[in-house]
Amino acid sequence: MNKDAKIYIAGHRGLVGSAIKEDLEKKGYTNLVYKTHKELDLTNTVAVTSFFEKEQPEYVFLAAAKVGGIIANNTYRADFIYANLMIQNNVIHQSYLSGVKKLLFLGSTCIYPKEAPQPMPEDSLLTGLLEYTNEPYAIAKIAGIKMCESYNIQYGTNFLSVMPTNLYGYNDNFDLEKSHVLPALIRKMHLAKLLSEGNQDEVMRDLGVSAFAKAEETLRKYGVSGTSVEIWGTGAPRREFLWSQDMANACVFIMEKTDFDDVTPERDIRNTHINIGTGEDISIKELAQIIQKIVGFKGALTFNASKPDGTLRKLTDVSKLHSLGWKHKVQLEEGIARLYHWYLENK
Repeated sequence: MNKDAKIYIAGHRGLVGSAIKEDLEKKGYTNLVYKTHKELDLTNTVAVTSFFEKEQPEYVFLAAAKVGGIIANNTYRADFIYANLMIQNNVIHQSYLSGVKKLLFLGSTCIYPKEAPQPMPEDSLLTGLLEYTNEPYAIAKIAGIKMCESYNIQYGTNFLSVMPTNLYGYNDNFDLEKSHVLPALIRKMHLAKLLSEGNQDEVMRDLGVSAFAKAEETLRKYGVSGTSVEIWGTGAPRREFLWSQDMANACVFIMEKTDFDDVTPERDIRNTHINIGTGEDISIKELAQIIQKIVGFKGALTFNASKPDGTLRKLTDVSKLHSLGWKHKVQLEEGIARLYHWYLENK
């Protein structure tokens, strides 16, 4: 990519999109295009068509998506499959029609079967049943991969797909119901710590309520008190976590140095997507203990085994990524400490 190439970042305010924008700016790219959701609803076909006809971007990072943790995925199933399919269909198809030189589609490792081999290689896609709690989201992302693959085959486009592991970082979502496990635990631990210190004013400010009784009611709902924090599941599932700025760096690296032909083994066009992760995992219980230590919460961690665990292990095989010449830099404890500090400064 030339430094003055017009690059569209779909989802520039999100966890990954904002990090991609920052990485591109640091590398000297000067012609970046992005719109807020209010300015451009990516589920609106007419609006997306008009945007591409007007802007004519040369490169596209498709980081926009409707995302959430296990509760949100299982509760808002229709919203997740509809919104993600519409976003992908509109952006990928209009990228083809407008002659985009290269597109990078961001999926998720939840695309892999619940019983996939560990670590999960790219070729385990579509070899078994998905984890039911996030099946609608996963199906949408699989459709995105296959859409890119199919357009490459039929139309000769250069559309790549990357599958990031669990991401965390600046601009993360800390909503107690809709966020992913890591930021949710950071906020729960922080609120529990404030309760244990008797800091009612700060608890109310954090939750955006004017009465402490209302704050207590909300925190009870999510299993947070001054003496304990409840965590869904047994704590046994293992998860891999990647710092969002590392993810962004990998995306820009791949966009700069990799084409569809480079990830097409022996002309077999199936499973040409690329896993992006660390190749290292940790149990939810161990994750919670690390966060507890960093936040400084002294109370107990309780695990509600009546709630779903989800997939027991989700570790990516990153050998393809490493063969392309990229490896992560930020280790988990360092990243969590950075994120907690960011949360304190920005909440």
